[in-house]
Amino acid sequence: MARIKFSSTIDLIKYPISTNKTSLLLENNQYTFLVDPVLTKINVKKAIEFLFNVKVIKVNSCNLPKKKRRVGQFIGVKPRYKKVIVKLAKENTIDFSSTD
Repeated sequence: MARIKFSSTIDLIKYPISTNKTSLLLENNQYTFLVDPVLTKINVKKAIEFLFNVKVIKVNSCNLPKKKRRVGQFIGVKPRYKKVIVKLAKENTIDFSSTD
């Protein structure tokens, strides 16, 4: 397996997921992100701790299934991502509201 540079690991975390189910997970201090499939749980943990300055207790991950996409006659596959649920320590939270 090829080594991944830590600086590029931060770019491989795509974005947080905001759905009804993930909002219920927020009550347990669990946050859901889409990441690149090449990341391991250890890489995800280090990147989240670095980006948000929090303590990660547990990382659950699952590969999402392939989805077909059709454009005219061409049938292709959408980009694949990995869904990651990150559990933080009780005293830590992540604020997604932007102040821009």
